[in-house]
Amino acid sequence: MAAASSYALRDHDQPELSGDGLLLRPWRASDTDALLAAFADPAIQQWQRLRLDDDAEAHDWVRRAHQRWTSGLGATWAVTVDGTVAGQAGLRGMNLFEGQAELSYWTLPAARNNAVATRAGTLATRWAFDTAGVHRMILNRSTRNTVSCKVAARLGYPLEGTKRAQLQHADGWHDMHLHARLVSD
Repeated sequence: MAAASSYALRDHDQPELSGDGLLLRPWRASDTDALLAAFADPAIQQWQRLRLDDDAEAHDWVRRAHQRWTSGLGATWAVTVDGTVAGQAGLRGMNLFEGQAELSYWTLPAARNNAVATRAGTLATRWAFDTAGVHRMILNRSTRNTVSCKVAARLGYPLEGTKRAQLQHADGWHDMHLHARLVSD
């Protein structure tokens, strides 16, 4: 049995990750306009349950992102291209003792069809495996979100199964695909 990771998020500043034309950096208070635009986008609203209606809620979202890091529960990065926020990549439900985390991502409309989600997901996955010591990464995606399932495949996260009626979206309960990748894959 492999030893649990000795890496603790709270013992480190959240890193910036760069590569393949992207910079993933911690969210800033100045990113609220990008967050409001993202959560107003119908395509993001279709798959995300959270809504942000004003600057105060966007600032609170940034504050909670930093709290997830300091509490050791996760990491979320602003994905930027040439200094402009293009999306989000994150690790949710991190349990470094168990060596597991869930990858999340979304992209703003102007960044779509440029493999931003795939490139950002690659950076976040690599960091989770190589630095944080994660053993197993998962992705949960609605079976109706075929674009995201294609991203999971490009990231090397094979489909493991379908969880019936697992998550409620605005249009009802969705079956969810479970994709996973091991550090040894």
